[in-house]
Amino acid sequence: MRRRLGVWALVCALALAGVAAELALLRHRPGKAPVAAEGVIAALGGFRSMAAEAVWFRADRLQEEGRYVELAQLASTLAFLEPHTPEVWGYAAWNLAYNISVMMPTDEDRWRWVYAGMRLLRDEGLRLNPDDPMLSRELAWLFQLKIGGNIDSAAPLYRKKWREIVEDAASRNAWGELGMDEARMRKIERIYGVKDWTDPIASVIYWAHFGVDGATGDTRAFLIEQIRQSRFMLNRSA
Repeated sequence: MRRRLGVWALVCALALAGVAAELALLRHRPGKAPVAAEGVIAALGGFRSMAAEAVWFRADRLQEEGRYVELAQLASTLAFLEPHTPEVWGYAAWNLAYNISVMMPTDEDRWRWVYAGMRLLRDEGLRLNPDDPMLSRELAWLFQLKIGGNIDSAAPLYRKKWREIVEDAASRNAWGELGMDEARMRKIERIYGVKDWTDPIASVIYWAHFGVDGATGDTRAFLIEQIRQSRFMLNRSA
């Protein structure tokens, strides 16, 4: 009887988390989960960790089966349950930008998923975890590999779309919409010689530089290498 009650409690916790997930991801206070989300998380109490374990188990199964669209939906619940766990945001963004995007029939459709992954890291993960260098590394890596690189046949379209987004932000002096700080941009221009912010490689340097001061060990080494490679690429294309 107790076991049955425990199972039902877990099911209820998961249901509650799923219903609240979208609200939790769309309505935030700076650096914290939203008030409503905090209330739901508090209500889950000890069942929160059990619910997260169940969601991770389900996510692993969906990944093994290649059911990435369902996995993306489940990831929103996981991010709600563990908003200050950087691995959750990296996991969710990777599925959007890499696994799901390549399943899309057109390059335009691919871009929407890649851009969704970028925004999830930048606007959600990094805003809730502003001092975590792992998320900076993941965002820089997305710009370097997926948009600035050539591993995806749709990369030329990605670069075109990104150029349009940056040009629009520049025309309105709305860099904050891209999560970028003008003072930091000017500093990066002086240190690394960045001239064209419409180039996605410039964003690699920005986000790697953003995270490097707070990074240690392998993460710091990775960020420094991202900056080195990106400077080489910019100089080669100059």
